[in-house]
Amino acid sequence: MNLRRDVFQAIADPTRRNILILLATQSMTAGIIASNFETARPTVSKHLQILTECELLRQEQQGREIYYHLNAEKMKEIADFLEPFRKLWDDRFNKLEQVMKNYQSKK
Repeated sequence: MNLRRDVFQAIADPTRRNILILLATQSMTAGIIASNFETARPTVSKHLQILTECELLRQEQQGREIYYHLNAEKMKEIADFLEPFRKLWDDRFNKLEQVMKNYQSKK
């Protein structure tokens, strides 16, 4: 039974987030990615599998090597989901800043 992995469960793991950060600027092979972590290579391979199943990463065969690429479209879906929350917090911080300015001006 192949359950579709949830993208938010995938990015909840700090190692997977670090893999996404590594791949943000360039594609890499599993070996190069694994060399950036102190965990065993099979563990990193499992993280890559999860990120690929969630479509956060794409694989591209180049000769004998498989390169992993960040899937920008899928990352945009995450950003689009988070945008209303960012706006909510920005509004709250702006209101708090105004309260603090008013408080200090009354001192």
